[in-house]
Amino acid sequence: MLGLFTRKPKTDAAPRQVAPSKGGRVVRIPGVVRAGFDSAVTNDHNRRHWANADGLSADAAASPEVRRSLRNRARYEVANNSYARGIVLTLANDVVGTGPRLQLLTENGDANQRIEREFTRWAKAIRLPEKLRTMRMARAQDGEAFLVLTDNPRLPTLIKLDVRLVEADQVTTPDLLTLLDGSVDGIVFDEFGNPVEYHVLKEHPGGTGSATLGFEYDRVPAEAVIHFFRVDRAGQSRVIPDITPALPLFAQLRRYTLAVLGAAETAADFAGILYTDTPANGEADSVEPMDAIELEARSLLTMPGGWKMAQVQAEQPSTTYAEFKRELLNEIARCLNMPFNVAAGNSSGYNYASGRLDHQTYFKSIRVEQEHIACVVLDRILAAWLREAVLVSDLLPLPIRTLVARGETGGLARQWFWDGHEHVDPAKEATAQATRLGSHTTTLANEYAKQGRDWETELRQRAKELALMAELGLPTAAAGPPQDSEPATEPASKREDDDAERD
Repeated sequence: MLGLFTRKPKTDAAPRQVAPSKGGRVVRIPGVVRAGFDSAVTNDHNRRHWANADGLSADAAASPEVRRSLRNRARYEVANNSYARGIVLTLANDVVGTGPRLQLLTENGDANQRIEREFTRWAKAIRLPEKLRTMRMARAQDGEAFLVLTDNPRLPTLIKLDVRLVEADQVTTPDLLTLLDGSVDGIVFDEFGNPVEYHVLKEHPGGTGSATLGFEYDRVPAEAVIHFFRVDRAGQSRVIPDITPALPLFAQLRRYTLAVLGAAETAADFAGILYTDTPANGEADSVEPMDAIELEARSLLTMPGGWKMAQVQAEQPSTTYAEFKRELLNEIARCLNMPFNVAAGNSSGYNYASGRLDHQTYFKSIRVEQEHIACVVLDRILAAWLREAVLVSDLLPLPIRTLVARGETGGLARQWFWDGHEHVDPAKEATAQATRLGSHTTTLANEYAKQGRDWETELRQRAKELALMAELGLPTAAAGPPQDSEPATEPASKREDDDAERD
């Protein structure tokens, strides 16, 4: 039965051996079955390719020196590469947008609106959407971002809580003695793996004129720090930038562009060359090799005897230049789940169906990231805001004050709204939305949530508009297309896109 649970044996597997038992019966001893994997074989062909493969743990692989080097290179590319800058900015704008909006779902509707209004006013005062966009950009080029909850008495709101962004460079432990207790660089963990405190340098190590020489730091309790990062490996505490796999590709993209430009400029620097078909010892006037001749504009020229002039043909950019850049950008954007047309800002090669298919994976990735931000960042910020709001009289109703006092803010019914994504064909989306509502396969809450809006707020606004329109004697029903008119014939390209979408 051993062979049933093993892979197919190699041809050189050892044969089974037969040995007599004490009772005279023959006992078969199973042979050794060796399973093989091509990727596990090291030979002269793949030795250099796998030379950097190691068995380090997640934290050992992302050592402080490795993280520092990758952060510096990623920041350099984002600062100097137009594509890298645009990709990071687009990702932050698509994930965060204009910022999340809170909706409480408790039974007290008036209290929900009052709390939502105060939280929105506070979020605008501290510029929370802007900080969240910076946080997402930091994760792309730094790998992680830290938010410290602090007090700001100068805020023009009832709640004086503030959120301060800290770069990953400042969260470190300059005192080597504290690393002996099993903590990771800048983070101290308890025996259960929970962060207890963070070591935040008082000044950025790359700052100019540092008075502390980068050795003084604050021990900030974990309750006041939000560590935003993506866990790629089990037991990971510190991470590398999201665009790390694309860093060599960014360098290749810039090098190739500069090489093509340099070749084109070199060809353009020479107006022409002199050449002769005469053999080396033939009859031709003597011409100094590599001698430059100054040409006068709009004039006729005479060549030395036996010599001809030809113009240099520019070979760059070649016909594969655009294709190479496209493939390279497509590979760069893949590590961020971003389609090519979003990364390049160019959809000229797309039709309607292919554009929608590519965006489905991207929008799903964005929804996953938004939920991650809501759980890791926004819920923590809301809990801290509610703890401060308890100190303000008549701001929170008694049931919510009780939950906050007990530290059970996680049980407070709520949801976060994000900006919706505009449909490529609004008319087609409106028809599909009406069909879903008519067949009761969706709700107004779900449809408004896709657009990042609160259905209760929108319906109240719509009721006000209808009431005012009725008061002014304006028609309240929207005029639709005439029913007896013949439908216009769609262009062939549009019908092909619809057929492709249905397929």
